[in-house]
Amino acid sequence: MSKQFVTVAGIDCGTNSIRLKIARVDANGMHTIVPRILRVIRLGQDVDKTHRFAEEALERAYEAAREFAGVLAEHPVDGLRFVATSATRDAENREEFEDGIESILGVRPEVIPGTEEADLSFLGATSVVSRGDLQAPYLVVDLGGGSTELVIGGDGVSAPTTQVQGAFSMNIGSVRMTERHLKTDPPTENEIAEAYEDIDRHIDEAFAHVDAGKARTIIGVSGTVTTMTALAMGLTEYDHTLVDGHRMSLDEAYAVDDRFLNMTRAERSEYKTIHPGRIDVVGGGAVVWNRVLARVSEAAKADHGIAIDSYVASEHGLLDGIVLDYGRRLLAQ
Repeated sequence: MSKQFVTVAGIDCGTNSIRLKIARVDANGMHTIVPRILRVIRLGQDVDKTHRFAEEALERAYEAAREFAGVLAEHPVDGLRFVATSATRDAENREEFEDGIESILGVRPEVIPGTEEADLSFLGATSVVSRGDLQAPYLVVDLGGGSTELVIGGDGVSAPTTQVQGAFSMNIGSVRMTERHLKTDPPTENEIAEAYEDIDRHIDEAFAHVDAGKARTIIGVSGTVTTMTALAMGLTEYDHTLVDGHRMSLDEAYAVDDRFLNMTRAERSEYKTIHPGRIDVVGGGAVVWNRVLARVSEAAKADHGIAIDSYVASEHGLLDGIVLDYGRRLLAQ
């Protein structure tokens, strides 16, 4: 008799943070055993400039991996998948990182291409969407530290809403924009204008691959999106149960993005809603988020006459996609 469920762990190692989740996967989907554990490790520190991992960044990653190994020792799993994304794709000494992680966790990091990252983010984000609430097609925006993925699904008529119709990974994110452009504290108007130009060039390229104008609903995933949403909601402390699934107007999003972009780091650090590891880069993420929202809204109006005026924040993205996809593949075996 074939197994009815599998217990799997997923690790998503990005440019700014690393996350672990353990869940049971069966025919009905994913059932959490250990909710997401997040550590900000800034693995991508200076990678945009040096194309190498800094030694102290590697040590922060290994420290988190050792902590995760302890959690995994208490929760036996049928399989573990460790996925690494943007910063690792760009680092010349990534083998050193892969060797180090393998010695701690017993699995080698898989450095996935941006297209697979986009597919898995879409799977994670749409796995919890209640179909009646949101109008398809969905455009999932996964705004990371080093890269930002745009993924559009089907309309539910000619293609299933959960089927990816187009995806593109842009080499822009909160860490990359901060290191590349926003060097003054607070950033100057000139630095912000340069960042917008850089982002717009990447969005132009992405729109050549992804028909973003077809979207009727924008779903935003990642720490930048959920943090900016919590700030726009006026939360004094971050609460994922309130943020997850919240619909936010674009006007409110633009206002809060601009406000925090123009703050000093010291002013931002007064807000408990912002994870300490994001305080210096949340402005870089806000710039990307602002432009993506504005450009998608414009594209939608040009395509079908209705500008999108809100987005939905989701706590479910790449990590959920990794766990669900891996669990399904193990079940199929």
